[in-house]
Amino acid sequence: MGKGRFPLHTQIFIGLLVGAVAGIIATATVGTDNDQLKFFADNIARPVGQVFLRLIFMVVVPLLFAALVLGVAEIGDARRVGRIGLRSLAMTIVLSSLAVAVGLLLFNSFEPGRGISAERRADLMASIGQQEDAAKKIEATKEAKSVADSLLEVVSQNPVQDATRALEGGLLPLMFFALMFGLAMTAVPKEQSAPFRAFLEALFAITLKIIDFAMRVAPVAVAALMFFAITKLGIEAIVELGKYVFIVLAGLAFHQFVIYAAVLRLVARRNPWKFFSQIREIMMTAFATSSSNATLPTALRVAQEDAKLPKDISSFVLTVGATANQNGTALFEGITVLFLAQVFGVQLSFEQQLGVMGLAIVAGIGTAGVPGGAWPMIAIILMKFNVPPEAIGLVLGVDRVLDMSRTVLNVTGDVTIAACVTEMERRSAAKAAARA
Repeated sequence: MGKGRFPLHTQIFIGLLVGAVAGIIATATVGTDNDQLKFFADNIARPVGQVFLRLIFMVVVPLLFAALVLGVAEIGDARRVGRIGLRSLAMTIVLSSLAVAVGLLLFNSFEPGRGISAERRADLMASIGQQEDAAKKIEATKEAKSVADSLLEVVSQNPVQDATRALEGGLLPLMFFALMFGLAMTAVPKEQSAPFRAFLEALFAITLKIIDFAMRVAPVAVAALMFFAITKLGIEAIVELGKYVFIVLAGLAFHQFVIYAAVLRLVARRNPWKFFSQIREIMMTAFATSSSNATLPTALRVAQEDAKLPKDISSFVLTVGATANQNGTALFEGITVLFLAQVFGVQLSFEQQLGVMGLAIVAGIGTAGVPGGAWPMIAIILMKFNVPPEAIGLVLGVDRVLDMSRTVLNVTGDVTIAACVTEMERRSAAKAAARA
């Protein structure tokens, strides 16, 4: 960014405000049924937003495959380390499950998106070409499959075919193939898998650069998408968006200051408030950068120097956690998908909500630890549940503060796990010494 220019996240937020204000003024002045306004919204505002969204969708398949394989490979390496790796993995699963529980509880308690009227929703669906088959899609989402059919659907027969239809239902088989590929890659000698790992790392970096290109047009795209949404949904969209932001921030705060605090007290045997004070530099860096990867050097230093965690444990857990432990991202992605599904009239059963949150946990493994890295994963989960992927335009403008907050939760979780594993190792060593 050049001198004197606003940072990108500020530009995106300004785009959100401009689009919202312009949409409110236009609808208040001429009304939502005005033909000229409808033409402008459908043929100018929406296509401008679509340019940005298509740039994101373009990299979904390569990003998903590369990120999941590399993420699982990291976990596989953790398993190889032995007890420390297994304990770290167990803590990750426990904390991710608790994050899912928090997200589901808050979402079903407040139900953001419920306030959109059926008439407004139908108008929005018609404008994006979804009304014709919306009823069929929603009914298909409600249909329950047998356990056997659901399991068979997950196992890929032709991963190439699944990749080509990933945006139309091939998500789960593609994710399963990527997970199996990552596990298999850890089972072969490193000298054999190293060239392919290097290829995946390059592919991952390239897809992230394409996302970076897309984010540069995000301010204009967000303004266009928000204008389009306001002209279709009215002020109701702003109200429901505020509820969504509140729920995500409340969930992140509860997980940080209640669940992490309890885990630190009960498992790590540490005073949580003193511990949070010791790692405040990590949390501030995460909040400022919105990137787990960018925070890693600070996290490694502070964990060892201020939190007094052993170098071998903290280095291992924090390095793996920057990719594989994304509690905050999983919670955010799950609530976001459920919110947008509700806005678009796709009512999910509690079992299907659990499925969304489970996918969010797995997607968290493959979500890039950089700003904007969550959106391709959110888009592909939306498509799995028959929600128009362009729905992300409704929430993109408010993402910056949510991104900063969930990154704090992600990195705090990594250090918390390192503290817990440290205490577990200490107790194991004490027991072994007592038996000797």
